[in-house]
Amino acid sequence: MKIVIINGPNLNFLGIREPGIYGKDSFETYMPLLSKRYPDISFEYIQSNVEGILINELQRTGFTADGIILNAGAYTHTSIALADCIRSLTAPVIEVHISNVHAREEYRHRSMIASACKGVICGFGLDSYRLAVEAILGIVRNTSDEH
Repeated sequence: MKIVIINGPNLNFLGIREPGIYGKDSFETYMPLLSKRYPDISFEYIQSNVEGILINELQRTGFTADGIILNAGAYTHTSIALADCIRSLTAPVIEVHISNVHAREEYRHRSMIASACKGVICGFGLDSYRLAVEAILGIVRNTSDEH
């Protein structure tokens, strides 16, 4: 099984950027823990601050991966292009946020990509990614049960 994790703008600053909101751990320290918890899953991790690169990576992986976990960062609230891309993929995409976006600024309450995703997980810190892995495992199990 292959799951792709795609992080958007400023998430390369996890552990540095606003630790009161995003925590003190970098994603590079979290990724090995996730891999250890799910040894049968091959994870690919991508981070970019550029919207077009996120779209390119979604298109590259969205037909071969078993699932995609996407934290589009601020593009969540602005990108119709990401939503259109997600709708074209065969892999299920789970939208993830580290913070509870609904407890933050008003402009963060609206997601332009949520309607294109299978589900949304937010507010559980880096554990939001683990919850997204569990969601993808459930989707894959349910799909294989149907066949």
